[in-house]
Amino acid sequence: MKKIVVYGLTGSGKSTSAALIQDYYKLQGKTVETIKLAKPLYDLQLTFYRTAGLDILYDDQDQHLLEDIAVQLRRISKTCLADDFCRRLKEAKSDVVLNDDLRDPYVDYPALLKENFIFIRVICPEELRVRHLASRADKRTILYSKATQDIDLIKPNYVIMNDSMHFEDLQAKILALMEVIN
Repeated sequence: MKKIVVYGLTGSGKSTSAALIQDYYKLQGKTVETIKLAKPLYDLQLTFYRTAGLDILYDDQDQHLLEDIAVQLRRISKTCLADDFCRRLKEAKSDVVLNDDLRDPYVDYPALLKENFIFIRVICPEELRVRHLASRADKRTILYSKATQDIDLIKPNYVIMNDSMHFEDLQAKILALMEVIN
């Protein structure tokens, strides 16, 4: 099983890059599964919104709420998100496992490192990242998140520079990288 993490700041293009990687492997006839570290956070976010009598789609992001939930979960159990992720990883049967929501360099990164993931960092010029964020339909966004303030401590195996608003440019970079990784 090949295991790949795509990480970076919010709005850098990591989810788009992960989707391109998924498409690459599917074209090769491989099965691909995305496993999110933040799944428990999204589960709880849904509960918060339903309790408040409001609708939210499962993948919608209220980044303020998600960050607050993560802080409280980690206060209760520092390793709970990594432990939950590793349990779900053990159940995976696909040829390729992707993750696109790594942020924590202190607990989650070492756990994924131990599981032999390949780490791909997506970086993006700040003005372009801001434009990406503005074009999203998130409930609430955080431009400079406390959750990613130490992201530079995560050491990438590869770096992708997402410096264009043109999807085809990022696609070409991802395809070239996949040829190197395989």
